[in-house]
Amino acid sequence: MAGVDKPVIRAAAAADIPRITAIYADAVLTGTATFELEPPSATEMAARMKGLVEGGYPYFVAEHQGRVAGYAYAGPYRPRIGYRYTVEDSVYLAPDARGLGMGGALLAKLIATCEAAGFRQMIAVIGDSSNQASIRLHAAAGFASAGNFKDVGYKFERWIDTVLMQRTLGAGARSKPAR
Repeated sequence: MAGVDKPVIRAAAAADIPRITAIYADAVLTGTATFELEPPSATEMAARMKGLVEGGYPYFVAEHQGRVAGYAYAGPYRPRIGYRYTVEDSVYLAPDARGLGMGGALLAKLIATCEAAGFRQMIAVIGDSSNQASIRLHAAAGFASAGNFKDVGYKFERWIDTVLMQRTLGAGARSKPAR
């Protein structure tokens, strides 16, 4: 990463939606990190972001050389109230931003923010067991393997696994939550 400008990580804003939508559209159309088959509209992406932020979850973008090159957010792991201290992370990068350290910077900010908010566990549900870049990104951030679901998605005319990884946040299960 020598010679690469550090990305600026900041809270996502409504003005970032077109770029977020384009980054996600590429992931939908060319990759297996998401099992969506049709890219959502900018209106849908804005509604998703608004719902997360209004729900008290963090949503960040990485700016590189003046433009949004990636984004990350945390959301509820599952909807049942008993899971309220567990979040699931998502990190997406533009193709030309991969390998520049932006994913790690986004994930580090997400982890720190979720810890400060009192969340206790972070789950990564990684589409495709061959997605080694995402697996390495999460392992480098302290996530441990929690298992695989075999052949649970179907995209690009093939069955796809999901890899589960987990990271303790803050005190984890060592104490009762403060809120």
